[in-house]
Amino acid sequence: MQKTDRIVIFSDGASKGNPGPGGWAAVVVAGDTVTELGGFEKQTTNNRMELRAAIEGLRACNTAPAAVRVVYSDSSYVINGITKWVHGWKKNGWKTKEKKAVINQDLWQSLDATVAASGSEVDWQYVGGHVGVAGNERADAVASALAVGQKVQLYSGARASYGVAVSHLGADSNLQKNKSASSARAKAKAYSYVSRVDGKVLVHKTWAECEQGVRGKSARFKKALSAAEEKEIIAEFSAHK
Repeated sequence: MQKTDRIVIFSDGASKGNPGPGGWAAVVVAGDTVTELGGFEKQTTNNRMELRAAIEGLRACNTAPAAVRVVYSDSSYVINGITKWVHGWKKNGWKTKEKKAVINQDLWQSLDATVAASGSEVDWQYVGGHVGVAGNERADAVASALAVGQKVQLYSGARASYGVAVSHLGADSNLQKNKSASSARAKAKAYSYVSRVDGKVLVHKTWAECEQGVRGKSARFKKALSAAEEKEIIAEFSAHK
């Protein structure tokens, strides 16, 4: 791998079912070169795939001299774990404060050892998922594709020919706003829930009632935040019978 003062790694993981089949991916940017890595596991979790992505990304460049390795991840679990929690776990013999075994201990130990073996500073940076950071979006796409068994052509070569703007580390403000709005809506108190099952439109006062009616069926459902929105959803669902 090319000698450089700074190596950037975008890592991501995905699991379909959680637990279920999963994939991990890392995009390693070292100077003028880019290397994509990825893998699949039949039965795993999102957190294990996030950890595996960070481990493999760092391992891929551990023999390359660099002043710093910067890891961009959308997993607060990974970042908090390796920068904060791991120190207490090690002191407690890999036990939590509650004296319970650390979940995913094997991978945490592997990540801790990989960081130590890097021989240089590892800078962990959180990047929100799906906010337009190109390297993170590419890692997400590869991990998600591998998780469902798709074949992915992993790139290794010149940065100029890569086709992904890995130097762009700023988030897309519009995507950030949309994500924030979506999150706020999800947390807002519901006025009602509207469902359409087998062509019949129903209104439910609670999510539990709605869930019971749509579970295991081919159905549509939406959360309404007001009486006016409830009417709009009813009209929308009724128009598509």
